[in-house]
This record gives sequence, C-alpha cells and structure tokens, in this order.
Amino acid sequence: MVEKSVEVLLESGLQARPAAQFVQEANRFTADLFLEKEGKRINAKSIMGLMSLAITKGETVRLIADGPDEEVALNELVSFISTNS
Repeated sequence: MVEKSVEVLLESGLQARPAAQFVQEANRFTADLFLEKEGKRINAKSIMGLMSLAITKGETVRLIADGPDEEVALNELVSFISTNS
C-alpha cells in the first residue's frame, strides 16, 4: 500500500468534467484506489463518491493505492490532480 497527500491545483477542482476524467483514469488500474478528504474516504473509481467530497482548488487530499500497479496508479493520479489546467 502506498499513499500520498497532494494539493489539488485543477482550476475547477474535482468537479463535473475533471471528476469524470479522474474516475476514468483511476479505472485503468487494477489496484484498489481511495481518495480521502477530512477523514472521509471514498473509492476513487466511483464518480458519486468523488462528487460527494466536493473537492475544490487548493484543498489537500490523500490518495491511497493498494495492488499490483499501485505505484504507477498513484503517480498518474497525483500528476492528474496536481496539474494547473
């Protein structure tokens, strides 16, 4: 299991389109992926779970990955949400 805290730099946070793209990216991996904000942990492969966190730009979240491709998954998802676009 690997985990990392990261600041969300996406202009609109993880709302609507970026959230859908994040979930689509997460589903490419076989590892179990979780996103945590203020103690609430959700499955990072679930659009409904992700939307329930209401993550905005500037917030810090924790990504957790557990599985055969955990390192690659974590690096790709951290890169996705820490990009300012």
